[in-house]
Amino acid sequence: MLNKTILLVEDNPDDVTLTLRALKQHNIQSEVVVARDGLEALDYLFGMGAHAGRDAGSMPQLILLDLKLPKIDGMEVLRRIRADNRTCLMPVVILTSSREEQDLVDGYTFGANSYIRKPVDFEEFVETVRQLDLYWLVLNETPTHNGVLV
Repeated sequence: MLNKTILLVEDNPDDVTLTLRALKQHNIQSEVVVARDGLEALDYLFGMGAHAGRDAGSMPQLILLDLKLPKIDGMEVLRRIRADNRTCLMPVVILTSSREEQDLVDGYTFGANSYIRKPVDFEEFVETVRQLDLYWLVLNETPTHNGVLV
């Protein structure tokens, strides 16, 4: 779908490349903004730091959030997203290689909409990304918040 934005919060360059390839392979035309650490993700969302002056009214329709991030970890990013009125309803999918049960529990406790372990196999990963896009950007309906679709 056009005019939909995904914020991919991922520090591993190989996983960024893999995700972008998976989206391209299925002709998913969403704009993908990549944040390589938790601070950059929050700066992007709230128009601060390197993203000062960005139209903060133009928000992504989906956040794909890794957990093990430099500067600010994924759980803290999730907590801050949920604590702010501008982003509290935004769909956040944790996309991680973590196999730790506590990460799963904490992810849902702090408000993740979904928790997906990254498949190791490329074809499985491509299919997972396709299904994520289909569900979260096409089928799922999000409420408007202060007149802005989130």
